[in-house]
Amino acid sequence: MSSASPSSFVVLKFGGTSVSSLVRWQTIASLIRRRQEEGFRVVVVCSAVSGVSNLLERLLPEAVAGTAAGTLHAIRSRHESLAAELGVPLGTATAELEEVERIASGVALLGEFGPRLQARVMATGELMSTRLGAAWLQSEGVSAEWRDARELLSSEEGPNESRHFLSATCPCAPDATMQQALSSVVITQGFIARDAAGRTVLLGRGGSDTSAAYLAAKLSASRLEIWTDVAGMYTADPRVVPHARLLRRLHFDEAQELAATGAKVLHPRSISPCRDAGIPLWIRSTPEPEVEGTILGSGAASGARVRAITARSGILLLSMETLGMWQEPGFLARAFAVLARHGLSVDLVATSESNVTVSLDSLANALDARVLDAAVAELRGLSDVRVIGPCAAVSLVGRQIRSILHEIGPALEAFAEHRIHLVSQAASDLNLTVVVDEDQASRLVLALHQRLLEGGDATDLGPAWRPPVASEPGWWTARRDALLSAAAVGTPVYVHDLAGVREQVSAVRKLPLDRRFFAMKACPVPEVVAAIAGAGLGLECVSAGEIALARSVAPTSELLFTPNVASRAEYVEAIAAGAQLTVDSEFPLRAWPELFSGRDILLRIDPGEGRGHHRHVRTAGGASKFGLLPDAVPALAALAAQVGARIIGVHAHAGSGVNDPGAWAETAEFLLGFRDILPDLRILDLGGGLGIPYRPGDPRLDLAAVAASLAPIRAKAPGLGLWMEPGRFLVAEAGALLVRVTQVRRKGERCFVGVDAGMNALLRPALYGAWHPIVNLSRRVGASVVCDVVGPICESADVLGRDRTLTDPQEGDVLLIGLAGAYGLAMASTYNSRALPRSVVFG
Repeated sequence: MSSASPSSFVVLKFGGTSVSSLVRWQTIASLIRRRQEEGFRVVVVCSAVSGVSNLLERLLPEAVAGTAAGTLHAIRSRHESLAAELGVPLGTATAELEEVERIASGVALLGEFGPRLQARVMATGELMSTRLGAAWLQSEGVSAEWRDARELLSSEEGPNESRHFLSATCPCAPDATMQQALSSVVITQGFIARDAAGRTVLLGRGGSDTSAAYLAAKLSASRLEIWTDVAGMYTADPRVVPHARLLRRLHFDEAQELAATGAKVLHPRSISPCRDAGIPLWIRSTPEPEVEGTILGSGAASGARVRAITARSGILLLSMETLGMWQEPGFLARAFAVLARHGLSVDLVATSESNVTVSLDSLANALDARVLDAAVAELRGLSDVRVIGPCAAVSLVGRQIRSILHEIGPALEAFAEHRIHLVSQAASDLNLTVVVDEDQASRLVLALHQRLLEGGDATDLGPAWRPPVASEPGWWTARRDALLSAAAVGTPVYVHDLAGVREQVSAVRKLPLDRRFFAMKACPVPEVVAAIAGAGLGLECVSAGEIALARSVAPTSELLFTPNVASRAEYVEAIAAGAQLTVDSEFPLRAWPELFSGRDILLRIDPGEGRGHHRHVRTAGGASKFGLLPDAVPALAALAAQVGARIIGVHAHAGSGVNDPGAWAETAEFLLGFRDILPDLRILDLGGGLGIPYRPGDPRLDLAAVAASLAPIRAKAPGLGLWMEPGRFLVAEAGALLVRVTQVRRKGERCFVGVDAGMNALLRPALYGAWHPIVNLSRRVGASVVCDVVGPICESADVLGRDRTLTDPQEGDVLLIGLAGAYGLAMASTYNSRALPRSVVFG
């Protein structure tokens, strides 16, 4: 690499995961030294520590609701942990921590806040990460000068308060004074700037990339390097398409389209400053700094082809319909003027003789509900208006897209039963976008990628994405011999480690709850159920079969029956077993009043917003079959009184696999709202859904923060008992599926490792696109082979893992599929007339 002139700058931007641990800061220090050796002056731009911006974003709404304690604890704990890991005093970030706590207290008293205050709070994340990072760099001999980004970037006036403070833009003409003033190594913040009055403003979520691009342009930098947790831009989001391939080089225009249409590696606003200034932009991976990345530049691209498939969620459509717009001059101008007055930027537009539909992207708009409601109210003076959402925009990005439209049709056949709300073809012929319901986006991305981007040999494509290597070995490494012995008896076989189950039970017992029930549906293995009941947890059942199992292995355990559309016979079984009953509609009370007369019951209420790792496990929201709508509770309470039932508890369960530590406090606040309607209320059942980290690098749920978030609920409702129903959290990590290799074969460039069980034994990958670790237990050493692990079921979805690296797989080897203790054996079937897997328990 050629040496730079002494005045040349290089700007290095590091994202949240890249500033969240000692090992990542060691990489940052190494890169700074390397760039200095190349002759560059270095400006380091940092995001907040991973997850902190999300915590800060929800802090003030929680402060208004009186539930901010858990989030405040999580923010402080996260920075305490990083400071301890770096070996620097937390005091370097104390001022910001105290400011956050002070503002939260003030908002709790006032009961309101605005964009200006929200910007101040959100800015503290970057300020804290850079203060800790600068202290560590200096302790390592890197003479990094900490600079406040608000001294370096000034924003332009925004069209409204929300845009001004939360989604600002900054001029970025070359600044000779700044170039002279900065020292050889500077560390500063992304995401933040100041306005003309000196007030803190934000550049929009993900705006640290934009900050770095603005600074690169102002410094006339030789290049901008974006360091993140992936190596570059891919042909699709690897979380949706695990075998997506790296894009080695992209023209700025193609990259702009990718970023604007949903590729999350770069913020869309970060590209134009570099393009306009002629500054190359590199994307590289902090975990793997030697791996090639993506380079953006002005080199001409040629040929008709799709480069990538992207998806953006959080899209709202405004559909304006009136016969009065037909051949009427100026209708669009008037409608767009309304949106402009409210500071709303239109993305996609589709028109017909009587309808105009436009999309609003949450990335480009700070979609404040009040702003949106005001805009819709004004538009209703022009036409009938419908708000459609949540939607997702799926885009094909490349060159001369029109010329390959004939190849797209077959991929859209899968959507014959699902509505396509809008189709838009870019005038530049760089993208074609289809807007669908948000929960259908992943399915469409997979279908389009398979049709248009797989099987080619393009030299400008790099390797497929690889998940990071797990930092901790699984429990199975110490039980390898016992596992191989279990497999020798016959595969497929599930293995459950009771020591791991008991460890998770112990963790849940530390939460400030009055009752804990194991959700048996996660793992109805008798020995597992007995062990959990023996540790003092009750058992939550959803069927007569689960009640029978519970009573057979734990005759005296407390039972909670929480069915969905259960039959009368199942309620009779539950009553006979002495279970606490839950109802989630008026039908049981109206149809079988004699069953509930004189009984205490719980009501399941829909909290209105689902959570979880996949749409199929989000058990709340308007489209969900679970629970009562809140406004139906008074009528059901009257019906209960009429039949002689007493409502002593309310229950809500938003979904499964939730990693937000404040989620259960939010559920509790929601349930507390029914105290005035239900005079006998004494139980708040917060549901379950405690998440676990499935993929390497996924965050682990902070149980201390969960506990802290529930403390204010205790204070607010001292007479109410708190219940919870964990399932997956207790058993998932302590279970594994053992399968045997039947064939190793190649088909073109792909290697397939066939095994003796597939979606019949483990449905989650086919149903949810779930990721499970897969290792070859039979071979500790040998050549690594990248392959797809597939089962014998006659379905194309029968893939247990794509692009997995296995040690020299051979016929007869035993593969272990980890994190399979929850909803593995429980969801197994005899499809294709294959036997159910066996089950073995380690004590």
